[in-house]
Amino acid sequence: MHGDGEIGRDAVARRIEDYALIGDTHTAALVGRDGSIDWLCLPRFDAPACFARMLGDSDNGRWLIAPAQPVDEVRRRYRDGTLILETEFVTASGAVTLIDFMPRPSAEDRTDVIRILRCTRGTVAMVLDLVLRFDYGRVAPWVRRRRHGIFAVAGPDAIEVHTPVPLTGENFRTVAEFTISAGQEIPFALTRYPSHKHAPRQHDCAALLEDVESGWRRWSSRCTYEGAWKEPVQRSLITLKALTYSPTGGIVAAPTTSLPERLGGERNWDYRFCWIRDATLTLYSLIASGYTDEAMAWREWLLRAAAGKPSELQIMYGIAGERRLDELELPWLSGFAGSQPVRIGNAAHAQLQLDVYGELMDALHATRKHGLDGDVEAWRLQTTLLDFLEDAWTKPDSGLWEIRGPERHFTHSKVMAWVGVDRSIAGVESFGLDGPVERWRELREIIHADICRNGFDEQRNSFVQYYGGRELDASLLLLPTVGFLPASDPRMLGTVEAIERELVVDGLVKRYSTSSGVDGLPQGEGAFLACTFWYVDALALLGRYRQAEEIFEKLLSLRNDVGLLAEEYDPKACRQLGNFPQAFSHIALINSARSLSEATRPATERASRTPSVPD
Repeated sequence: MHGDGEIGRDAVARRIEDYALIGDTHTAALVGRDGSIDWLCLPRFDAPACFARMLGDSDNGRWLIAPAQPVDEVRRRYRDGTLILETEFVTASGAVTLIDFMPRPSAEDRTDVIRILRCTRGTVAMVLDLVLRFDYGRVAPWVRRRRHGIFAVAGPDAIEVHTPVPLTGENFRTVAEFTISAGQEIPFALTRYPSHKHAPRQHDCAALLEDVESGWRRWSSRCTYEGAWKEPVQRSLITLKALTYSPTGGIVAAPTTSLPERLGGERNWDYRFCWIRDATLTLYSLIASGYTDEAMAWREWLLRAAAGKPSELQIMYGIAGERRLDELELPWLSGFAGSQPVRIGNAAHAQLQLDVYGELMDALHATRKHGLDGDVEAWRLQTTLLDFLEDAWTKPDSGLWEIRGPERHFTHSKVMAWVGVDRSIAGVESFGLDGPVERWRELREIIHADICRNGFDEQRNSFVQYYGGRELDASLLLLPTVGFLPASDPRMLGTVEAIERELVVDGLVKRYSTSSGVDGLPQGEGAFLACTFWYVDALALLGRYRQAEEIFEKLLSLRNDVGLLAEEYDPKACRQLGNFPQAFSHIALINSARSLSEATRPATERASRTPSVPD
């Protein structure tokens, strides 16, 4: 098989942007342009993967359905307002469309993946190659043929595949060759369930497709965003919904692990967890777009996850609020494009990162501004956290980039500590809540003066990454957004100019200079997409709207053919990098679109004490 794009090439040749996302708000799968599902965690985002080809070769698990003959063209799209993926393969003898989706599970321990093949023209010879592997490609199941297809079992996991196509076992894989002609439709249904339970009842695939499509369109119709760039905003909101674990309301940073920030490098991390740092911007993007229920569920997840001793607040948790996220390396996987090690779990969960205290308090402040119910317990948690932060803000930490080098006094961390105090004062001043506001006002001034004295370099005329250093950091672009200083302040003007000189490459922004050695890792990574959206917001605050719109349009052009963004982008190799799709990139897209759209709230909303327009 050969032809368009990456069809028929190996794992090294595939690009991250060659994948599309399908999901059921319990877990998700990635489908390649070649018709292969190469990643699926069962039955949760952070559970062991069934298909893990993207982290190695095809023997690590895949499910390919594709033409057996040369492919002239591949076209992909999502059905409007849905997460239903259609991939059309055009060949010399005909054309077929592969429809991929995941219905919402009837039980939390069940996962279904439905694939429907339709021939729209001529006759096309097809192949199926199904390699079932559990535990990230390590365990091959015992497979038995059934009248309806196959049954596979390995320890706690069982899988059944239902299809009218005859399947054959061959070298620990399941294969088939068949033809399909114009007007024909062939269903394929894969169901995972616990092996100690009876096989679940199978559904009509065509009926499921209709049900899933109507469900997604009902959800999309709730979107209230009416500004410019509505299509990319809606696609980003759908992606955000797909990354939500609906039983708890948690939103994972990405559904994948170890997709590299540098091809062939070791900056490979597990992002299948929920970061507190994403809280405020996530809430704004949901609330402003009409998704109050989802915002409430995320707020409730935050409160449950953060419950406990303030000193034990973590920067991230599992999708149900799990705290133990021990990091392991999987040596049997060669990694995407040879990028090793492949990691599961994330050791950064144990780091001290002071900014998350401010982020959490800012998120709770956002819910107050927009009238979300249930604030009594939230205020109790906030004041308890602030009691801890009153002393802890003076400590060095690992910063928002989760530095694996020595702890430092990161400027952004101190700024977010200031935000935590400021939003607590707002709780008293704007919402009548009870607290020692005079003491907090004094603390706010102390922190502000400390940052301006130690985090600003007079010679560089710029804020710097950490006290005593001279390096820049893209997080400094957020200072006006959170209300620390006006965008017009000369110190902010100098900071933006310095970042433009040193961190902006082809209009895209790098997090910081990895050559400085500050993060304790080998240098080299792509531009960070969320940081570039922050740059757009900063330019909007400075009144440089034309330039901001140009960069925003450039960012939109970096999305793949179905509108998805990873964490980073390599402007030289012109390809996406990092875990995919990345919630933070899509959240930043939504909020920057709002900042640039005259019909919606500006970038100053996060810093304001009250909403800029009525709810």
